[in-house]
Amino acid sequence: MKKLFLLIIVSVATLNGFAQSSGFDKLDEWTKVWKEGQQTYFGYPVNQQSALQEFYEWYVSTGMDRVNLNNAGDPMTDKPWNMSTQAFEREVIEFFTPLYGFDKDDVWGIVTHSGTDGNNHGIYFGANDLYNRTGKQAVVYVSDEAHYSNMRLCDLQNLEVKLIKSDPMGRMIPEELEAALDTTRPALMVYAMGSTFKGAIDDMKALNEVLARHPNMAVYRHVDAALFGGYLPFTKDRKMVSSKDQHFESIAISGHKFFGIDSPSGLFLCTRRVYDNQNNFNVTYLNGNMKMINCSRDAVQPLKFWWLIQKVGYKKWSQQANQMMKCTKYLQQELKKIGWPCWRNEYSNTVFFKRPSPEICSKYNLALGYDESFGGELAHVVVMQHVTKEKIDGFIRELKGEN
Repeated sequence: MKKLFLLIIVSVATLNGFAQSSGFDKLDEWTKVWKEGQQTYFGYPVNQQSALQEFYEWYVSTGMDRVNLNNAGDPMTDKPWNMSTQAFEREVIEFFTPLYGFDKDDVWGIVTHSGTDGNNHGIYFGANDLYNRTGKQAVVYVSDEAHYSNMRLCDLQNLEVKLIKSDPMGRMIPEELEAALDTTRPALMVYAMGSTFKGAIDDMKALNEVLARHPNMAVYRHVDAALFGGYLPFTKDRKMVSSKDQHFESIAISGHKFFGIDSPSGLFLCTRRVYDNQNNFNVTYLNGNMKMINCSRDAVQPLKFWWLIQKVGYKKWSQQANQMMKCTKYLQQELKKIGWPCWRNEYSNTVFFKRPSPEICSKYNLALGYDESFGGELAHVVVMQHVTKEKIDGFIRELKGEN
């Protein structure tokens, strides 16, 4: 009862704009800086309106904060480990399965530690699948503007990687892929569904047409959809992240971006055929099935994902996604009105533009880039749920002062 009373006091204090001191000046000062900066956190793809306060109240009030949870093993087995959250993890995968165009009878997935963890699984599963099908090591093809983690993961897994030149907007060029293909070896494609700085989406249809001209070459397609894979399923452009429509074998999505989980997490989904074609490590105390990379896996993140599905769900996520896209178009429109050079890829919530003063870049936590094709020094805004029309108006007013 005392614990519940304290939780209520803390919750009311938070709602009234103040919080209990930690007892450590350094930590309290850091918290203050972060809470102030959160209001103008424009440059990075994080949802600053997390809906997890009630989750933490439940978590502490039930004493689950004193329980060591571990999701070691496969959550998609018939009998998930009781002392874990794998039953909830499986429900999370089942919720997202149709949203990414997978068949419920031909899917496997886990809640990952991050988008990079999902990409690690995509590349690892893809390389194994191709080798087990052909007896040959794959060559990885990825655009030179895709997230750097893909190149690092290829280095980690000792895979040959070919960086394919992208066009000025950051999309892999089909003709460059054609020229780079080694048709004597399997092709492991990593498609960018939102490149790091320009928010580019590789044209999977055009790239798949290149691959189709080489029918004797085995192919695996993984989609790095860390950010865009979060919101696109809730828009009219949902086919962009559908396995049925885009013909990919696996996809990685972040949980700490659009969905608002408050620390790194994500989703990895692939076809069941791909999972079944992985090298098995027979671990009897883990249901005899360990094909994923991780042994111990975070068991709290699946609970957070499950909680958000119940509390936010499809309808509210659809509203948020469409509001984000409206605000993205509004930001670009207002930048053009004041004559500020700016650009945006189709389907993207990222607007990149001529870099403003260091003061504005610092205040709005803008991510910085450089590209001679667009005049040199650049910055970008990633329009997330907390980047509202009113905040955009304030940002534009400050930019007008520099024109």
